[in-house]
Amino acid sequence: MELSSKKKLHALSLAEKIQVLELLDESKMSQSEVARRFQVSQPQISRICKNKEKLLADWCSGTANRERKRKRESKYSGIDEALLCWYHIARAKAWDVTGPMLLHKAKELADIMGQDFVPSIGWLVRWKRRNNVGFGARHVLAPPFPPEPPPPGLTSQAQPPLSLKDFSPEDVFGCAEVPLLYRAVPGRAATCDRVQVLLCANSRGTEKRRILVGGVQAAPRCFFGVNSEALPASYHPDPGIPWSEWLAQFDRDMEQQGRQVALLLAAGVVEELAGPPGLHHVRLLPLSASSTTPPLPSPVVWAFKAHYRHRLLGKLAAVQIQRGSTSLAAAGAGITVLDALHMAAAAWAKVPPQLVLSSFIQEGLAPGKTPPPWDKSSVMPPVPRGLSQEEFYRFVDLEGEEPRPGVCKEETDAEDEEGGGEDGFQPLPARADALRALGTLRRWFECNGASPELFEKFYECEAEVERLCCL
Repeated sequence: MELSSKKKLHALSLAEKIQVLELLDESKMSQSEVARRFQVSQPQISRICKNKEKLLADWCSGTANRERKRKRESKYSGIDEALLCWYHIARAKAWDVTGPMLLHKAKELADIMGQDFVPSIGWLVRWKRRNNVGFGARHVLAPPFPPEPPPPGLTSQAQPPLSLKDFSPEDVFGCAEVPLLYRAVPGRAATCDRVQVLLCANSRGTEKRRILVGGVQAAPRCFFGVNSEALPASYHPDPGIPWSEWLAQFDRDMEQQGRQVALLLAAGVVEELAGPPGLHHVRLLPLSASSTTPPLPSPVVWAFKAHYRHRLLGKLAAVQIQRGSTSLAAAGAGITVLDALHMAAAAWAKVPPQLVLSSFIQEGLAPGKTPPPWDKSSVMPPVPRGLSQEEFYRFVDLEGEEPRPGVCKEETDAEDEEGGGEDGFQPLPARADALRALGTLRRWFECNGASPELFEKFYECEAEVERLCCL
């Protein structure tokens, strides 16, 4: 009598296993009914349910072979994962990855890990099947703007067209020229109080360039005796941004770091350049004139202005206390360009890196998964007392409103109200003045219950002042 043959095992592919899970979740079918539909045993369906999370993770990764029926783990899983990571990096940089290149890299990784492993053609074939790797179309970050011919005057560089895929995210910078009414108060703004602030950061938020402020006066009185190199921001006396000078300095900084970086900027800026910028380490990526994508994401600019306005209101309150009973508008006249320089630097430092990264990804200017919408309350300063949230947000966006007619008041220092030297100039503070001021400040902290953390910051400031006084 002929023996009955053993029942042949029917293995399901990853795609079929996902269908099994969907049927069990969306219908009232039992595991036995689903097993009959797919012509497999009920224990096999049970094993699929137990491995649900792993199967869904493989399906969502996009790298697993969805038609493969069995997944055999590699004996050298560490090399397997490291090579896959290198492969994705190479593809993101648009490298032509070949089989011999992968074999060479796998051997190199094995030597680094201290494993006795010699990759073969058969191992490479199985590695490609396991990770759904093919040498077809490249998966690279597409530029968010169409390529354009270089503007007139820049053709002498003879550089090939560039896009974001040619640079790592850390080396992609965005910059924006931001108009700022530096001493505006709620309900009052004048065009003569406007300065231009240049903001620049990389797409990861790990590098924020020193800000530059384009001024309104050739030689403001507030800069008398000030060491400009010691300031936290750069100041240019003429209105507008000196793009050629700024780009040249940026290029020199990148040369010192041995880097090649990309700089996103508005097409109009490149057109305004007098001639070829002659940059060797900074490559310009001008956005199309018709593009709605800003070279620096709008949430980043908004956060900077919110922190500046918050600090400005605190400064105005301090001026009111210093001068006694005075109006908010009169206090605004006491804000100088030098004050604005310090407040702008402090505001730019408070913009969190996670907001920069999230905003670049949302605008398509950096690779990565689409982040959740950012919450203003988590990255913005608290709404100042005396203003509603709507009033504060309107105050932040003051530059977008039509300025009201009014008379521009000349800047005045707080000391000017009490007289001062000839033409309002105050004598430069001496070392003894600085040391006395430290003693007064510490005494004020002691009498008003300052926190230990504040005293720690004061000690650092005190030590630095004493060091400078001893030079």
